[in-house]
Amino acid sequence: MSIQESVLQGTLRNWAAVPVERIGEGIERQMVWGEQLMVCRLRFAPRVVTAVHTHPHEQLTMVEQGRVLFFVDGEERIARAGDVLHFPSNLAHGATMLDEEVVLVDIFTPIREDFLGNGSRG
Repeated sequence: MSIQESVLQGTLRNWAAVPVERIGEGIERQMVWGEQLMVCRLRFAPRVVTAVHTHPHEQLTMVEQGRVLFFVDGEERIARAGDVLHFPSNLAHGATMLDEEVVLVDIFTPIREDFLGNGSRG
């Protein structure tokens, strides 16, 4: 299954069957999406930093593994496995992975067309 075939249409997927793409030094991403919703599973090496940024998408982030120092609208928050964060549209946020591997699950609506390379839905 290629990245462009990852669209969900009433199907069941296991992360083990979803393609992994390396998107930066120490960062891997898997993605599945439907018409208006996208789920990304990201694996980060220790101490990886994501720049503070904004986007028009509403986002939920679940910490599946590890600890992360999040920068949210000028404030710092440490999140651990089991924590969930909400980022409304256009809220400035970024993160620093702490001293262990981190796995995050990000949910976006609408889907992040910019993550799909050629802008197709699959």
